[in-house]
Amino acid sequence: MLVSVIIRTLNEEKYLEELLSNIFNQKLSNFKIEVVLIDSGSNDNTIKIAESYDVRITNINKRDFSFGRSLNQGCIFSKGEILVFISGHCVPVNNFWLSELIKPLIEEKADYVYGRQQGRDTTKFSENQLFNQLFPPNKKTFNGEFCNNANAAITRQSWSKFKFDEDLTGLEDLDMGLKITKNGGIVFYTPEASVFHIHDENWSQIFKRYERESIALKKIYPNFSFSIRNLISSTIKYIFKDLKASLKDKIFIKELKNIIFYRFVQFFAIYRGQYNVTSTEEKKEKFFYNKIN
Repeated sequence: MLVSVIIRTLNEEKYLEELLSNIFNQKLSNFKIEVVLIDSGSNDNTIKIAESYDVRITNINKRDFSFGRSLNQGCIFSKGEILVFISGHCVPVNNFWLSELIKPLIEEKADYVYGRQQGRDTTKFSENQLFNQLFPPNKKTFNGEFCNNANAAITRQSWSKFKFDEDLTGLEDLDMGLKITKNGGIVFYTPEASVFHIHDENWSQIFKRYERESIALKKIYPNFSFSIRNLISSTIKYIFKDLKASLKDKIFIKELKNIIFYRFVQFFAIYRGQYNVTSTEEKKEKFFYNKIN
């Protein structure tokens, strides 16, 4: 059986070599792998690094990019029966990551699988808390449609049936999970398949990330609403939760400012995103033509 590991890239030179080295050192059992890189216009050493490994490289024009379209083209270009997605700024925690991630698919327990994500290096404290909330270390399964393509796998059969929505500004994974579960399929969480997800974003990039996800959420769930009251209550709630955690970790003073900034930016962006009425081209200009993975 062939497993295709698909990596979306745009100027990912910082962690790409570590990622590729780790992928090719994975313990494989009863399957082979191919690594596919789909690049959307890198002007750093991303392509040069990929060419130094046994990687099949394809491209998507920057003007045509969306998260869903990029993955769909990567899937078309690939040959595997199982399609694995990992972000160009993620690094597997160990050399059993891949076998653990695809195990529920091989055993026919699921149609779409996602693994754990942990912070490292430049990950902000509040994002680490979010990773712990969304990707806990022990829980085996979640009932529902949530999935995250920074560390995920799907059968080619399921992908071919639904494909990723190419018009969404993000959350193409959540949308896919919803389609699968509505049709009787299963989305499975496996914490044993863990990666370090390493963001190095300024406040503007963080705002854009949550804003575009809010726009997508509104399209996926038309009744989604996030009021001023929700903005205030969520910001206060999660600031206090993070501060409590920082006290426990004895880094309260060090992280105080960043915690307040992060949670305000996060929830204000979610609030703003639901009211975004700009054209598709304007959305592309804002969210896709700069590096915001």
